[in-house]
Amino acid sequence: MELIKELTWRGMIHDIMPGTEEQLTKEITSAYVGFDPTADSLHIGNLVPVMLLKFLQLSGHKPIALVGGATGMIGDPSGKSAERQLLSLEDINFNLEAQKKQLEQFLDFDCGDNSAEIVNNYDWFKDINLLDFFVIQESILLLVI
Repeated sequence: MELIKELTWRGMIHDIMPGTEEQLTKEITSAYVGFDPTADSLHIGNLVPVMLLKFLQLSGHKPIALVGGATGMIGDPSGKSAERQLLSLEDINFNLEAQKKQLEQFLDFDCGDNSAEIVNNYDWFKDINLLDFFVIQESILLLVI
């Protein structure tokens, strides 16, 4: 399956970065979609991103489901009228397992080089204290300037 042709045929591409099609024909390429673990189920808003990951995998590429185990523990900056209910790590892990079972119905997690992966950003952030976080942010800011 040629990914760009498939997505274009389905009306799923509005614009594309130059060189994308060439990259996808050159080698296995990884792509990720972020998932919010504040509920124990995926929702209709996840349908198109999951479809994109599925088509990516069917085209021989590597899908990554990036779950926000850390970011899901903090407030929701989306402008809603109420704050997100803060969840415990146990609740988030329960939700992540439930969502993983749903993702396994669409993505193949055991098919070789392009097996899907679930990556949890909690694993990156769990050992970073606030001071270290500020130092990292300052370093990124200096790189941007």
